[in-house]
Amino acid sequence: MDTRYDTVIIVVIGVILAIWALYSLRAWLEEPEPLVLKTIPINEELDEGPAVDLLEKAGYEVVGGKMKIPLAFKVNGNTVYSRLFIDYVAVRNGSTYMVTTSRRKKPIQWSGPELRDRLLPYLLLYPGCAGVLYVDTDEQSIRLITLMEDLEEEEYED
Repeated sequence: MDTRYDTVIIVVIGVILAIWALYSLRAWLEEPEPLVLKTIPINEELDEGPAVDLLEKAGYEVVGGKMKIPLAFKVNGNTVYSRLFIDYVAVRNGSTYMVTTSRRKKPIQWSGPELRDRLLPYLLLYPGCAGVLYVDTDEQSIRLITLMEDLEEEEYED
């Protein structure tokens, strides 16, 4: 008689585990994936200009023109829309870079918070890119911005 009760208990536990596994699998499959795009879209229409000339002079091949990347955010069930702009896409030595150009009305301050606010979305959205090139046509300069880990973490701990 004891083996019958053991068998019933094992079957009940097995059924509960199977239901839990199926429910978890279903919830996991229905969960939206985080937005991380594998490849940078390429707009083959190029607007020639001083930024393209500067990039080509520095050894980059400009392979894509201006693009608008549409974004949507869910906030408490409501959808909020925005967009991200990429000025160019450039390639050098097999590495792909997103390019943003300087704006006279909105100059960049070379501080950590400014770089985070203005350029981090590009690096997070396209983790496969080698970095962001900031082209300043007034100064005739190109700056490469990449994301790296802060190894001096104890500086921020209090």
